[in-house]
Amino acid sequence: MRIVSLLPSATEIICALGLQDQLVGVTHECDYPPFVRRLPKVTRTLIPTDASSGEIDRLVRRRLQTQHALYTLDLPVLKALRPDLIVTQALCDVCAVAAEEVQAAVCTLPGSPRVIHLEPQTLSDIFTSIRQVATAVGVERSAEEVITRLTARIEAVVARSATLHQRPRVALLEWLDPPFSCGHWNPELVRLAGGIEGLGKEGQPSRTLGWEEVRVWQPEVVFIACCGFSAERTLRDLALLRSVPAWQDLPAVRSGRVYVTDGSHYFSRPGPRLVDSLEILAHTLHPDVHPLPAGLPPPVCVNNPAVVNRASGVFG
Repeated sequence: MRIVSLLPSATEIICALGLQDQLVGVTHECDYPPFVRRLPKVTRTLIPTDASSGEIDRLVRRRLQTQHALYTLDLPVLKALRPDLIVTQALCDVCAVAAEEVQAAVCTLPGSPRVIHLEPQTLSDIFTSIRQVATAVGVERSAEEVITRLTARIEAVVARSATLHQRPRVALLEWLDPPFSCGHWNPELVRLAGGIEGLGKEGQPSRTLGWEEVRVWQPEVVFIACCGFSAERTLRDLALLRSVPAWQDLPAVRSGRVYVTDGSHYFSRPGPRLVDSLEILAHTLHPDVHPLPAGLPPPVCVNNPAVVNRASGVFG
């Protein structure tokens, strides 16, 4: 079977199932496992590469009003790949090629490839997505093996969290200009990791916040995982917080518990590495209880002097 993935998370699911040899095309954002960067790219972005966070937000809102996605298909490349199966999504209106464009493209492709849509909103839905892909290709046993391994890791975190006597108030932010709460699976990750998320709701989309709402919540930990951004890209936005009223009065800021992580590879990518995300978050909230597994990157603590210098002294 010749498989094309229109989602970075779907690409990771396909590879976790051992189907990497059948993967023939990916998106311009697919970068894990590393070998997929060499595969043909079937999408391109309409976002300027030098756009600021505020500009990206305004572009997204305009696109939502006109019902246009921020990504589009490279139809000649897709036709040349002659896929049997296309894996896409209908969960987010802007973070992947629009479902209507995919369906229109399928009508022009040879062989009438099958299309499956992944729509995870919770951690358990990720397992449903894995099973969907596996069933489409006929490797159901592989799906159960993958899910069993992931479930064991989740249960280990839950068991350790059950021993906690205190759970900090957490603000997991998915964007900074303007601020967005976390959504879908991320509030659930906070709970399982041993925190209390008071701004985002489990299974619900992220939403635009006012900084006053963040101040009222008085988070003891601020965990920044900007959607689609690396940690390095997010660090460039820290200067935006200079003008935030009462930022310095947040308990998390006073105690030096503000962290930046890679939202692109982890928290905003609903595939197998959401379990990595859980383990990273659990270690950040309770380092004495939750060890960080080998190979996982710790978040950047912005109280680190080197980071303070890099961010123009915002947190000094």
